[in-house]
Amino acid sequence: MLNGIPKNVSPDLLKVLMEMGHGDEIVLSDGNYPATSSGNLLVRCIGLGVPELLDSILTLMPLDDYVESPVAMMESPTPKEPPIWATYREIIKKHAGDVKISHMEHDAFIERARKTYAIVATSEEATYANILLRKGVVK
Repeated sequence: MLNGIPKNVSPDLLKVLMEMGHGDEIVLSDGNYPATSSGNLLVRCIGLGVPELLDSILTLMPLDDYVESPVAMMESPTPKEPPIWATYREIIKKHAGDVKISHMEHDAFIERARKTYAIVATSEEATYANILLRKGVVK
C-alpha cells in the first residue's frame, strides 16, 4: 500500500501507468470489448467499472494538452447518447478542465485501440462505454 494511490488501482495498472510516456494511449474497456484478442498489453480490472477507474487514473495521469483531443470514445450506432458519456465528461472536467472529446466509429476505435500501450478490461456493463486516453506530460 502507498499513500495517495487510489485503492482500485492495482499494482499491475500502476506499473503500466508509470511505464507509459507522453503520447502513449490506454483504453478503458467495457465488459463487451474484445480486450483479450486485441494483442495489446492487457490489464484486468474485473469487478470494477470504467467511471471509478477513470476517476482514479486521472488523479495520477495527466491528459495530453499538445493534441486537439486527448480523449476518444466509441460512437454509439443510435442517435441517443449513452448515459455513461455524461459521467465521463464530469470526471474528465474535474481532473483536466474543458478537454475536447472525440467520438470514433466502432471499427476505427478498435483499430486505434490495437495500437495503444495497453487495454484495461473492466466489468463495466454500460454499452459503448469504451474510452481511450492519451497521456500528457507530468509537470
